[in-house]
Amino acid sequence: MSQEAFIEGATVAKAANVYFGGKCVSHSLTLADGTKKSIGVVLPATLTFSTDAPEIMEIVSGTCSVRLGGDAEWRNFEAGQQFEVPGKSNFDIQVVGAPLHYVCHFG
Repeated sequence: MSQEAFIEGATVAKAANVYFGGKCVSHSLTLADGTKKSIGVVLPATLTFSTDAPEIMEIVSGTCSVRLGGDAEWRNFEAGQQFEVPGKSNFDIQVVGAPLHYVCHFG
């Protein structure tokens, strides 16, 4: 596995965050410098998330379509890509087929 497949020096919350009846499950991470992230999986579904802080969603594996709050168009993303979501906003995400694995970078 490549070095990029790991997040070094993280404290991981033991309890999972479970959203939308189990369609999205993540674990919260805190790095030594206080940076917060979450790592999770979205199962096939169309879901709407709200944000407090700005987020960068890094796609680790799988594919999805995303519509940022206020946008009419869906944009497609796949492993190795990312999209940014403003704070105090929302986004729709659609996963079809294989589960989507992601890292969410907060702030």
